[in-house]
Amino acid sequence: MKTFAKASLFAMCVSAALLLAAGCSCGDGDSARRTERNREAMRRFEECINANDLELGRKLISGKAAFATPVSPEPLYGAEGYLSVVSMMRESFPDVQWKLEEMVADEQTVAVRWTCSGTFTGPRPFAGVEPNGRTFSTSVMNFYKFDGDGLIVDDIAATGMLGILQGIGAD
Repeated sequence: MKTFAKASLFAMCVSAALLLAAGCSCGDGDSARRTERNREAMRRFEECINANDLELGRKLISGKAAFATPVSPEPLYGAEGYLSVVSMMRESFPDVQWKLEEMVADEQTVAVRWTCSGTFTGPRPFAGVEPNGRTFSTSVMNFYKFDGDGLIVDDIAATGMLGILQGIGAD
């Protein structure tokens, strides 16, 4: 199946799932405004994580948001917690970038397909592998939940760890 056809099928399936989950409040003006607000927040979030911009992160992420991550046994909170993972990634992959490839949204949830890529040139090992100059590029899926104020309160991620490990030559 061609990439465009896969992407279109993905968008249709996620759209249908989001509409069903939301009770299909089609035609609701407030719902449409909240949906567009969330879409715009994700565009700004892409800028935030690529620049590791804490000030922008505080405008987009609720301070009460708890993020579960494999790098910490305890949840990480707010923009500081979320961006601490970005900082940790930059220690191994100084040029790591996330590109928002596709997005489907409703008034509470945004599903995003990212491409995450980087070069393993930092001073810090990653998952037990020493820096080796290799590059990776992997596709990652995330579902972001928003509160009534339009702040991110949850990030449910499908891990892209396998793609990173394959890219850097881990066994």
